[in-house]
Amino acid sequence: MTRLSLLSALLLAISFTAFSQKAEKPLRPVFAAYTVEAGTSRLADTYLTPLKYNGWHTALGYNRYQAMRFDPSRWTMRLHANISLDRTNNPARNATMWSMLISADWGMMHKWRPSPGLTLALGGSTGIEGGVIYNNRNGNNPASAKGAWTIGLTGYAALNLRLWRLPVTLMYHPVLPVTGIFFAPEYGELYYEIYLGDRSGLVHGAWWGNRFRLDNLLTADLHFGATALRIGYSGRILTSKVNHIVTRHFTHALTIGISGEWLSINPRKGLPEKAGIINAIY
Repeated sequence: MTRLSLLSALLLAISFTAFSQKAEKPLRPVFAAYTVEAGTSRLADTYLTPLKYNGWHTALGYNRYQAMRFDPSRWTMRLHANISLDRTNNPARNATMWSMLISADWGMMHKWRPSPGLTLALGGSTGIEGGVIYNNRNGNNPASAKGAWTIGLTGYAALNLRLWRLPVTLMYHPVLPVTGIFFAPEYGELYYEIYLGDRSGLVHGAWWGNRFRLDNLLTADLHFGATALRIGYSGRILTSKVNHIVTRHFTHALTIGISGEWLSINPRKGLPEKAGIINAIY
């Protein structure tokens, strides 16, 4: 009877410990930002024209950060999606070239906190992008299709400070693709020829020698309450050269939007009393 009692007590203690550990898993709120961009664009694509075009750039962006489940205090992830529209004119301003691109990338980063309020992160990312450049002056072949899948480096630096009594978070986040694949036809090859079956040599390996891209995002989140006002700068550098086709696309834009943290709670279980909260960025 004594052995049975000791065994029951031991099983009860193990069950209670397992339940406590499960209940005390840290909560991982999602940090998300929705933004609008507006700025300038410089565009060149020798498949369509040898001239350089200049005009305006606009885009919608979405950023999502969340601490990783396996080691939330040291690892975090970022999902970014963007859709952009550019309208540019040639130097004589008698022809217009449009660019519409959609991109998305996901990255996982290791975080360090060298000092209070400062967080640094570095990791890898992968992304896809696709779209088209259209020149209304070309009657025979007015469009140049774009598409790529890349693997690269990403990271960020985040600093928490106060502007008088207002909490502010400054953040810089670059994305630098290193390798991958991208689409490009032969110089002068019509898309109708590709449609008829001439599809050799359309996919190329990407590296910094034939395709270089750098995305820069510098933001300030002004925390007026549960939701913050996000303002900042967004810039992209994209150059490629393959099959004697040179593409250059540079954008500089003012970014404005809203950001904040959201936490999903199961209404049946409620909020655990002893669970800690792991911020995705800090």
